[in-house]
Amino acid sequence: MCGIIALFSNHEPITESSLRLGMDCLKHRGPDGQKFWISPDRRVALGHTRLSIIDIKNGDQPITNLDETLHIIANGEFYDFERIQRDLKRWGYQLRTNSDTEIALQLYSEFGTECLHHLRGEFAFVIWDQRNDLFFAARDRFGIKPLYYSTYGNTLYLASEVKALFAAGVPASWDHDSFWQAECGILAPHCTMFANVYQVPPGYFMLASCSGMQLHRYWDFDYPLINDSLPQYTEQDYVEQLRHTLDEAIKLRLRADVPVGCYLSGGLDSSTVLAMAAKHSSSPIQAFTLAFDHEAYNEEPLAREMAIHTGANLQTIPIRQSDLAEHFADSIWHCEMLCVNASTTAKYLLSRATRDAGYKVVLTGEGSDEIFGGYVHFRQDLLLYNQQGQDEQTVKLLLEELKLKNKVSMGLFLAEYRLSEALNSVQRLLGFVPSWMQASAEGYLRSINLYSPEFIANFDQKDVYRIFFNQIDVQGQLASREPVHQSFYLWSKTILPNYLLRMLGDGVEMAHSIEGRLPFLDHKVVELVRNMPMTLKIHGLTEKYVLREAAKPFITDTMYKRQKHPFLAPPSTFKPNEALQQLVQDTLRSSIMSCVPFYNHAAVIHLLDQLPTMTESQRISIDVFLMKVLSACILQEKFGLMHS
Repeated sequence: MCGIIALFSNHEPITESSLRLGMDCLKHRGPDGQKFWISPDRRVALGHTRLSIIDIKNGDQPITNLDETLHIIANGEFYDFERIQRDLKRWGYQLRTNSDTEIALQLYSEFGTECLHHLRGEFAFVIWDQRNDLFFAARDRFGIKPLYYSTYGNTLYLASEVKALFAAGVPASWDHDSFWQAECGILAPHCTMFANVYQVPPGYFMLASCSGMQLHRYWDFDYPLINDSLPQYTEQDYVEQLRHTLDEAIKLRLRADVPVGCYLSGGLDSSTVLAMAAKHSSSPIQAFTLAFDHEAYNEEPLAREMAIHTGANLQTIPIRQSDLAEHFADSIWHCEMLCVNASTTAKYLLSRATRDAGYKVVLTGEGSDEIFGGYVHFRQDLLLYNQQGQDEQTVKLLLEELKLKNKVSMGLFLAEYRLSEALNSVQRLLGFVPSWMQASAEGYLRSINLYSPEFIANFDQKDVYRIFFNQIDVQGQLASREPVHQSFYLWSKTILPNYLLRMLGDGVEMAHSIEGRLPFLDHKVVELVRNMPMTLKIHGLTEKYVLREAAKPFITDTMYKRQKHPFLAPPSTFKPNEALQQLVQDTLRSSIMSCVPFYNHAAVIHLLDQLPTMTESQRISIDVFLMKVLSACILQEKFGLMHS
């Protein structure tokens, strides 16, 4: 993993100083070397900060082809690259390095933008095609690696992080519409919190030339239509196919010229990855886990049981409220988004400890919940909208059971189902409202009196859901699909890349030069699972059923039977006299808070005054809002954001 920045100018020559300023902001992503290339006419500049993992001696970037008409910078990993290197040599290509990045350059030379269909991995890259005067940039299928862009002063800027765009010369200001979308839980896949700063969406590539810039989709989930005739396999066939494909994805991700570790929680996903990786390792794998000082949130005993079972070495990183308070601002600066829980900072500290232990690469379990239906709200969707014709009383009882078993998720993931008028357009468009979208809407409506009257008035007549769905291929990707698959899809277009992969993945990992590798988001695994019957994903109230069966030979019985628990840090509101809640109180009562243009400062202070009288469930729910406001204050202060 690395940091990349690219500039493409139509008129003014690019200055080396603006490129270097952008690169300096990305040093944490690539501490092992920084290099750049500027074209002779100074219209194109490519900068790279390197985290050396493959071909440590010769893999510096930018990389060019033999006649120096193509140049590439890349962030991420291309798996199975040695097989592709052999193919390229057979086709007559001479390779300058043994790095995985060079295959993308030479595949582009052979296939143009179709090269993306030959690439397997987590990546964001930019290629300058001098012969065709063309700028080509692409992002992986799921958005594991970030790629931001902005057009300012006739120059196109691209970078791994927003802060690099700001440093290179793009003005920093809030985007009020995007902030509103994010508060409603549905930030569109191309948006950011910042005005005139966008993302290349997951599964898209960009082409830019003197005549303009275009975005093109090259991959999507393509869930089966309800009446599609899919191959008829037995349950055991599906289990074995998954076991084989996931095993291959894990084995490919163990390939590195440096040691590879594993993040381990008390959940099925990371436990499965560790257990299957252990089969391919001749020595014990080093695993890293967090320990929270609150029993309901602490999974360390489960992680330890799993580490013993697989013969892994386990390092435990204890996390106290004071640790979260001390590092909260830094974690938000790295992630450039609003957080809903201090788990972001906990993962930041996990990555720091991993780097201090001498590791650059870890396997992680992210992405499993999105493809197997792990979250409680997907089970809620199945009960409410399934095609099986259950009677109303049975559904009611099962929904109550779901709520009782998932108290930690109340107010964050589980909808109460008081349908608001705001969701009418979703109901009309889809015929149902995904439970996670409903829960987000309920959270926003509960907090509406805490926003400034000007902010509310600005959006009073607008339909945030219509704006969001205008960016979604409803006819091509949602129509005539299972409601739960539609829910999977929509979650994977907004919460997955914008929050789970950026905040809990790339942002906090690359803050400490850690490369996270995600076998569950190998596109071959996803495409296999996509076409499986829904009953294999959610079986009654058992989530991730087919994964449990595939992992059963490798994991403990405890893990096989354990229900999904979301990765969350204990809410700051649980311990009012400890450092994290003190940070909330001090910041939200301060002048910094009054600089953030979205909130009613007096109403927020009144809310803080009410905390001692609230029930535990109210405090869990309100902590989500407080974390968002605290992170907004941090972004305001760190980036000096203007009010566009």
